Amino acid sequence: MDKIAGVREKLLAQVEAADEPQAVLRATELKELYREIPGLPAEERAAFGQKINELKQELERIVAEKELAAENAAVESIDVTAPFDTTSLANSPRPTFFPAAQGSRHPLTVELERVAEIYNLMGFEAVESRQLDDDFHMFSSLNFPADHPARDGYDSFRTEEGFIPPAHTSTMQYRILTERKADLEAGGQVACVSYGRVFRNEDIDPTHEHTFYQCEGIFVSRDATLGQMLATLREFFQAYYGQKLAIKTQPAYFPFTEPGLEFLIEKPKGLGGKKGDYLEMLGCGMIHPNVLQVAGIDPEKYRGFAWGGGIDRLVMLKYGIDDVRYFESGKLKFLEEFSQL
Repeated sequence: MDKIAGVREKLLAQVEAADEPQAVLRATELKELYREIPGLPAEERAAFGQKINELKQELERIVAEKELAAENAAVESIDVTAPFDTTSLANSPRPTFFPAAQGSRHPLTVELERVAEIYNLMGFEAVESRQLDDDFHMFSSLNFPADHPARDGYDSFRTEEGFIPPAHTSTMQYRILTERKADLEAGGQVACVSYGRVFRNEDIDPTHEHTFYQCEGIFVSRDATLGQMLATLREFFQAYYGQKLAIKTQPAYFPFTEPGLEFLIEKPKGLGGKKGDYLEMLGCGMIHPNVLQVAGIDPEKYRGFAWGGGIDRLVMLKYGIDDVRYFESGKLKFLEEFSQL
């Protein structure tokens, strides 16, 4: 034990003096102590080995503390109150200046405004969605059954208080219908799109993200038809991609529509598309009578249609982006490609 104490004193002094204290952890003195264990009486080996391990752990802790202290000392303070084009690192023998760089708008922001603009020109009011909501607006008002799997935690996020970061912008449907019901009763119509960020418990890959953007449309009148909906959607996609597009639909199920459809467009020319190559862009359908009824609108007098789809997918197709994760990555190189938008 006296020998361990002597080695300890020597190695601690070396750590204090060393420019690279990590090297002390590989000292031959420690290795020699371990080599002595087999030659000791059996009853002394465990205690001797334990003391060596304690010494090694003590050295590792002290080395880590010294390295952290050296790292912190190397960090130079910055005057965060000064303009970035004039400030320099304080205490530096060679002041380092930070030139001001012109930022750019995020591509999703630019394209979301373009989407809203197109719908505005078509007579739809644009309403921003929420980023935190409750079970009623998220599910019950949209005709989701009590045992629907979307209510489970493996599909939708929930806070400890029971609130829900919306998984779709359909969470705004009830609010839009109730707030504009008077327009219907006065002989008018409801024509709105809601847009915003949504959140889902997804496995992340190039085509799936847990956070993305959606735009949902809703139209209600005395005589709304499925044909009006298809014409509205085709007009939107043709305006957004700047060319004539063929469309088609296929059956789908959504609790809040009856019938429900998936809306597909023929892949735009110049964006890797070829004739007969269709892409599913969104879900849509006639608003379920139960949804109208919950909002206090008589489904015998009024009918409507609704649709919803991802903004990220629109932008990916338009600019040939192959990984949806780029939008949330904060990668400047990627974002700078859109600086002229």
